[in-house]
Amino acid sequence: MIEAECLKSGSGGIRIRHGFFTREAGHSTGLYASLNTGLGSDDDRETVMKNRETVANALGLTGERLVTPYQIHSPDAVIVDEPWPPQHGPKADAAVTAKPGIAVAVNTADCTPVLFADPAAGVVAAAHAGWKGAFGGVLKWTVEAMVEAGASRQNISAAIGPTISQAAYEVGPEFKERFVEADNGYARFFIPSEREGHHMFDLPAFVEMRLEEAGIGHIENLHLCTYADEDRFFSYRRKTHRSEADYGRQLSAIAIEV
Repeated sequence: MIEAECLKSGSGGIRIRHGFFTREAGHSTGLYASLNTGLGSDDDRETVMKNRETVANALGLTGERLVTPYQIHSPDAVIVDEPWPPQHGPKADAAVTAKPGIAVAVNTADCTPVLFADPAAGVVAAAHAGWKGAFGGVLKWTVEAMVEAGASRQNISAAIGPTISQAAYEVGPEFKERFVEADNGYARFFIPSEREGHHMFDLPAFVEMRLEEAGIGHIENLHLCTYADEDRFFSYRRKTHRSEADYGRQLSAIAIEV
């Protein structure tokens, strides 16, 4: 489990627990070794549920208090008042809560997990920001949902967790065109790759820029690459390059202590 400095401290008696969990210290084997938390994978469901329980326990909670949205690469954020059963959450890519004892979480395997906290107000959030979600505004709407739940924009801290780095993220010409057509300034997130017409995209830098646009108080980037660090992280793109049958997912979760 990896923590971000900006999310460690609370105020006013409110304590927050969080973690960007790695693929280590779980129960799965083979391609999924070992802390695979992706119920959408072909791993044994009972084993995945045991892995999710491990994550929840690390935050001082039981498995049924850990909630993940049904991720669809959307800009949508939901406010959580009560936990829902696994795989029965709303279709969204961010979850916000002001309720102590509920861990909101997202699964990733190259897309960017972002954890948020306003410890003064007692509001936390987890967002799944792949290129589509980040481009579409999921981070903006996560912050808006936090404000709706009682957070103060300037008191919100956000941490950018393990994600694919620019060095590993090659994209085609149509990908860059989509971004530059929206804003010429987005060209700064691309550098030429070795293949003609292709580019390397800096997803974590784009996510950081989106967070800056949201006007929050503090942003921390952990600068961890899922593709390069095979010992600690699952990676969809690494799986694709190796023509492997499937891949695991890692959870990023945050909760207000009871």
